[in-house]
Amino acid sequence: MSRPFKCRRIAYIPGVTYFKPAGIPLVELEEVVLSLEEAEALRLKELEGLEQEQGAEKMNISRPTFQRILASARQKVADAVLNGKAIRIEGGNYEIAANRFRCRVGHEWEVDDIIVAPSACPECDNTEIQPVLAAGYGCGRGGHGRHGGRR
Repeated sequence: MSRPFKCRRIAYIPGVTYFKPAGIPLVELEEVVLSLEEAEALRLKELEGLEQEQGAEKMNISRPTFQRILASARQKVADAVLNGKAIRIEGGNYEIAANRFRCRVGHEWEVDDIIVAPSACPECDNTEIQPVLAAGYGCGRGGHGRHGGRR
């Protein structure tokens, strides 16, 4: 019997999900698709500066799985940057981990149905906000979490 599937928890869906080289028409570009969990692994490791064990814990996966996701993300980004390809961020097997947010000042609020992370605090308009990670939504095997899936 196979091992039970672990949901890959992400903090939120990025507001910008498409990048392309300047000066090249979109119809002439090849695309690299970066899954939402690959984007989350890059965010945790490269932007947040977390160790792999910490990143794996935040994503609710094992450290070796985090390493595989991170390696795949790095390979795709390098391919796109060095070979002039567009990057589309979409799909994957994931659950949204946060529907609560906190601004740098300390105000906290909840968002009912998050598609894109809020850009500013509703109370003080501060743009430095972070998700408050909590237990997420359930997800199923095969790419169909509550807010997304494979395309």
